[in-house]
Amino acid sequence: MEEKLKLYLKTMIANKGSDLHLKSTSQPRVRVHGTLMMLGREILDAEMMDRLAHEITTEEQYQKLQKDRNLDFSYILGNENRFRVNFFFQMDGLSAVFRIIPVKIPTLEALNLPEVISTFAEIQRGLVLVTGVTGSGKSTTLAALINKINQEQKKHIITVEDPIEFVHQDKGCLINQRGIGQDAHSFTDALRAALREDPDIILVGEMRDLETIDIALHAANTGHLVFSTLHTLDAKETIDRIVGMFSNEEQNRIRMSLASVLEGVISQRLIPTKTGGRVAGIEVLKKTARIEKLIAENRDAEIPDALFEGKEIYGTQTFDQAVLDILRRGEITEEVALEYATNPADMKLKMQGVGKGAIVDPHAGEKEAEVFGFKDDEA
Repeated sequence: MEEKLKLYLKTMIANKGSDLHLKSTSQPRVRVHGTLMMLGREILDAEMMDRLAHEITTEEQYQKLQKDRNLDFSYILGNENRFRVNFFFQMDGLSAVFRIIPVKIPTLEALNLPEVISTFAEIQRGLVLVTGVTGSGKSTTLAALINKINQEQKKHIITVEDPIEFVHQDKGCLINQRGIGQDAHSFTDALRAALREDPDIILVGEMRDLETIDIALHAANTGHLVFSTLHTLDAKETIDRIVGMFSNEEQNRIRMSLASVLEGVISQRLIPTKTGGRVAGIEVLKKTARIEKLIAENRDAEIPDALFEGKEIYGTQTFDQAVLDILRRGEITEEVALEYATNPADMKLKMQGVGKGAIVDPHAGEKEAEVFGFKDDEA
């Protein structure tokens, strides 16, 4: 069964897919540019999925899967491809998702991210968050930031991940990567221990619970640079989510702490392009005196205006500003821009040339669309 898995994974890679989905009682599927495509016609059964789980996990991992009913781990294919894997039980048996993790860590320039994001690698202390839905590229952006620091500075970096995705080689920095399950019991335990391990920089794969957030804020407050992720759509929601996780009695303390240590928020969404691919729309919050004041005074609703107005001076931008820039370059259609806009009504006005940041010619630079071909029965 593992040989069949390798064939599926190689086919996915050849078609520039990101995720392979295997489910008992269903055909394999791959996600290509955000869309699930059928991969062959063979229907997997419960016995096949159980056999696959046996073949690619250790006995300890397999027993953990039976006990917890889900399991996260990494799978390596050859020398060039690694995958983040999640096995889980559902009503018809086992299912699994394999997400490709590039072995080569991309640069910030290769990811075509806003220039201001590179400045987050130069910060000495504080908290930087990368947010977005699952599959929006948060881990890749964080890896590129860590890679930049590794190449240019001499620091001790500790990462806490579940599981470890991008593997960093020591260059200018000493990097210790800890995987939950194999190297640490939990994010909370590993993060608490990290404070005693002389780190300059701590990367927390995900701030999943209140205690992890509290320790991360404490680490940022005590002179460390902390990177982490959250499943939030934009900067305003990110701040609201963090503060809202604490009790009413604690919220003022957390808000003041967050105002003090939050250095940046990078919020990512992937938008379908005319050529069948996807392009990242990025909202960027960078700490300024105004942003710090708005957070401290519970004026989160004013943050989007501050980001909008800080574009030329600080490099900040709202998600809708990013969408407009992508539309100006001719990479997406007007319909897609409206569909993905945070404020579609305001976006439509700007397309019509009304308001600040309005588009004069939305079709400038438009290119011929190319269709990415992938047949449903191709395997």
